[in-house]
Amino acid sequence: LPRVRAAAEAAGLAYRGAFNPEPDDLPPGLSAGTIVMLGVTGSGQWRAFAASPEFRDGRPHPLDRWSMRVIGALAQGFGAAPLFPFIGPPFMPFIRWAQRCEPVHPSAMGMLIHPDYGLWHAWRGALAFREKLDLPLKDHRPSPCDTCAEKPCLAACPVSAFDGTGAFNAPACGAHIRKLEGSPCMSGCLSRRACPIGAEYRYLPEQAAFHMKSFRGN
Repeated sequence: LPRVRAAAEAAGLAYRGAFNPEPDDLPPGLSAGTIVMLGVTGSGQWRAFAASPEFRDGRPHPLDRWSMRVIGALAQGFGAAPLFPFIGPPFMPFIRWAQRCEPVHPSAMGMLIHPDYGLWHAWRGALAFREKLDLPLKDHRPSPCDTCAEKPCLAACPVSAFDGTGAFNAPACGAHIRKLEGSPCMSGCLSRRACPIGAEYRYLPEQAAFHMKSFRGN
């Protein structure tokens, strides 16, 4: 596992934990002894992607294509199977897998929150190993939302796209950022920015703009 982690970080990805799946953790046709999750924490991996040919070639879905290339190469090097959250159906249950690996919990906005990274993290793929790897004990810290009484994230959205139940009104959000050229939201979701957890991990301005443009559709 340390070799896998070091190789992933050298390739520009964050190690996001690992777990030994039970049969009901896996979709039909997939078998694995250990699944290692890979992704992004804050802006630490942005520069590796921004320097890639996928980022500069002008073709659609640059981040997905970069993830497939980098994680595919890691999988080949370690004799593992590459898995991705954006390929399907069937889609891999990355949210459930993430909760098996790390102290992430559904936030008031619905997306998973981490005690250190807050809402500034993501998963880009995983490596499925046939054998079981020796794993450290899981971090079981509680959700920071449990002790957050004010929930500033909910009040920050200009179109109330989050209601505190975990639901997300994507049409309202999308219509708002398409209608207002130069909307402050395009520099990063205002609700995410209002959350005080993991503020030091907030995405770089160009990183936040990339994701908002991808969500907006241009």
